[in-house]
Amino acid sequence: MGKLITTSKPLILKSKLLCFSLFYLFTTLFLALYTTLSQSKCFFRSSPSDPILNSLFNYPSSYGEHKYAISTTRSTCSSPVFFSDYWDVVKEIENLRKNFRGYDGVLRYMQGNADTFGGNLSTITRLSYFNHRNDSIVVPCGFLKQFPVSNSDKIAMEKCDNVVVVSAIFNDHDKIRQPKGLGSKTLENACFFMFVDEVTLKGLAYHRLISIKSKEYKIGVWRIVKVATEKLYQSPAMNGIIPKYLVHRLFPNSQFSIWIDAKLQLMVDPLLLIHSLVINENVDMAISKHPFYVHTMEEAMATARWKKWWDVNGLKVQMETYCENGMEPWSPRKLPYASDVPDSALILRRHGVGNNLFSCLMFNELEAFNPRDQLPFAFVRDHMNPKMKLNMFEVEVFEQVAVEYRHNLKSSDGTSLKKVSSSRRTKRAKPDLYVNNGSCCGGCHKYLSTMWGESND
Repeated sequence: MGKLITTSKPLILKSKLLCFSLFYLFTTLFLALYTTLSQSKCFFRSSPSDPILNSLFNYPSSYGEHKYAISTTRSTCSSPVFFSDYWDVVKEIENLRKNFRGYDGVLRYMQGNADTFGGNLSTITRLSYFNHRNDSIVVPCGFLKQFPVSNSDKIAMEKCDNVVVVSAIFNDHDKIRQPKGLGSKTLENACFFMFVDEVTLKGLAYHRLISIKSKEYKIGVWRIVKVATEKLYQSPAMNGIIPKYLVHRLFPNSQFSIWIDAKLQLMVDPLLLIHSLVINENVDMAISKHPFYVHTMEEAMATARWKKWWDVNGLKVQMETYCENGMEPWSPRKLPYASDVPDSALILRRHGVGNNLFSCLMFNELEAFNPRDQLPFAFVRDHMNPKMKLNMFEVEVFEQVAVEYRHNLKSSDGTSLKKVSSSRRTKRAKPDLYVNNGSCCGGCHKYLSTMWGESND
């Protein structure tokens, strides 16, 4: 017996060494695989076998929903996003819906009738609502005219009580594309709504994706909501701002929302995105940084330079207004806000006082000036009170979340696409906005000096 024990010690030692070696080998291989994945993709899924839904909808070849994709050249990722297990995410989001008892705090909205949907408020009036200290104060937040959708659509929107994914196409500007990577339980926990105008609806009927005679429309996961835009704004872009920034009012019972521009195709399950970028980060909103710009004025200059908005004089007035009321260029003092300019094509939200107040204030600024929502973003964020918790994630993450496509070059029937804004001549800036009492740049002189001083250091 003693000999057996004595001779077994080397075997035990060898076994331990072998186990340790195998453990070290597997650990090294896993780390190498993880490094490869994190450098090539910005997402690391803990459950590669998540149940994925396929064949959500088959389009006719004439529709061309996957034409003109814009490729990205980024091959590495320095800040990967980690997803929890799909089934754990579904369970947690379902529990949040069951235990939801309303928002912390109260945000009351202004009622009444006005000539415009948002009331066309003056600068002094708009700024007076930025400091929201009293829950009894009503906040202007659109809907001062009726939002013209059918009663059946309104009922469906009110029934959406968990996660809602929202998009819009006006003036037949984009294609409807189906999201990819949806888990098998996602459609039970998320609603998909696409708002369209009459021009877009005719294009969908032209390709036989819908029947105009129907009372309700659906294409794949998307419920199509017709908006009678002749009762709203002349600008299709401004009409699109309503579902983009007033989603919390259109879907009053939803806890979370994802806005996605119609030029994008969602490539990741919305429940995973909300869980990783909003819930786990404990924020009111998650949005991507802009790929090129950090300062608001950089975006304003690019908007004028590339004719993204026809009224250049109006852009200058807008920037002067913000400078005179305390707008400053981005600096490390603004951290944890990582930039003043987002890429607003994708916005993830937790509906609550912080997000809802920000969205209302943003909408008021957009109605006052123009629908270029990157311009008032930092001004509203920095001056509102209470502050909003914001996750500005990296551009490389955004590029993995969605595939971007170019806008339609032609209408659905093959004719040239009518651009509503192109019928207006460019309104140049007046010189007095550049020069004030002999000094450069009027009220934005200090802003520009600081911005250019930082960039020259």
